[in-house]
Order: sequence, then C-alpha cells, then structure tokens
Amino acid sequence: MGHLNLNGLTELSEATAESLSKHEGYSLNLDGLTSLSDAAAESLSKLEGYLTLEGLTKLSDAAVENLSKHAGDLYLRGLTSLSDAAAESLSKHKGSLHLDRLVNLSEAATEILCKHEGDLWLRGLTELSDAAAESLANRKPKFRSWEIKLDNLPASVAKILRDAGHGE
Repeated sequence: MGHLNLNGLTELSEATAESLSKHEGYSLNLDGLTSLSDAAAESLSKLEGYLTLEGLTKLSDAAVENLSKHAGDLYLRGLTSLSDAAAESLSKHKGSLHLDRLVNLSEAATEILCKHEGDLWLRGLTELSDAAAESLANRKPKFRSWEIKLDNLPASVAKILRDAGHGE
C-alpha cells in the first residue's frame, strides 16, 4: 500500500487513529484535522514514513511528545507556536521535521531544536533573537535555502546565519 490521503477528514476518533496506526504505506495525509487528542497522537506515532498533519495549529505538549516518536518525516506545518517542552520532544524525532509556520521561537526552544539530527524546516520564521540565531548558526547539518528563508528574518539574524554558511 502506498499513499493514503484523508485530508478531507476533519475529526479523528481514538479508535480510528488506532486503526490508521496499522497503515503500512509510505505516507498518511491527515491535513484536514484541526485537533488531535493525546491518545490519537500516540496511535499515529506508530506509523512509519510520511505523516502530514498540516491543519493543526496547536497541539498539547503530550501530543507533540507522542508524535515525536513517529519514525519518518513529520509535517506539522500548521503549528504557529511551540513550547520549550514540545521543542524538547521534537528534538528527539527521527526524520525530517517540517515546522514551516512557526514565526518565532524562544531562545531555549531554538537551542533545543538544534539537537534535531534530521532535516529541519523553519521557513516561516520572521522573528528570532540574535542569541537564538547563534544557536542555529552552530547547527549541523547547515540549513539549506529551502529550509529557512533568511531574507524574512531580521538583518542581524540573517547575517549571523549566512556568516555560518546557512541558507545556501
């Protein structure tokens, strides 16, 4: 089985999430969801491959912790904020992490997310302190131009990242 697209689904019961956790394809698209319970997140974390939940604008720290156990690319492009605890959970995620609609990150969350070893997409960032930029500057692997938009960041932040070789 390959791609399962259920982006028209707006609600997900815990029983349905448990059933979906048995999906053996390479991707599951649930972009229509606007909320996700902690238990449903735990079930979905059992999936492998791409998991897209781009309709979610917020998640509890417990749901994020559960989703961080997912093995594969995780698309949380709808999230507009991220707590330090959620950043800690996501830093342990194995696979690409897409957080493209976050506009800012605390210095602590930035430092924590830098521990994430896979691709990290932060294209929506428009606000970041110089201290947070210093954390990002030391991140390996370097951010590629399609993972972070340096021109949308404050000039001092963009300079710090460019000087460190990010955004190329």
